[in-house]
Amino acid sequence: MLKKKDESRTVHKEIQHIMNHAQALVDATSGELDDRIKAARAALNERLESAKGEYGELEDHFLDKVKAADTFIHEKPYHAISGTLIAGLFLGWFISRK
Repeated sequence: MLKKKDESRTVHKEIQHIMNHAQALVDATSGELDDRIKAARAALNERLESAKGEYGELEDHFLDKVKAADTFIHEKPYHAISGTLIAGLFLGWFISRK
């Protein structure tokens, strides 16, 4: 579980890093007078704002699902173990077939 948490933090940091660079690009071109740069800057700024909102919603939804799964596993550990066992057996059988 700890490895998954570290991976999700790494992905979160990478997405934040990309968004920060895009915002820096928008800010760096604020003084440009060329129409093409203004149009590209406006489009990038619009997509950046949209991506921030979508990412926040996606992150919230993902965390809700993880909390629900964690609660289920804590409340019914034998159901989770047996479900994992059955899935593992089925996957092993499926892979071993030629």
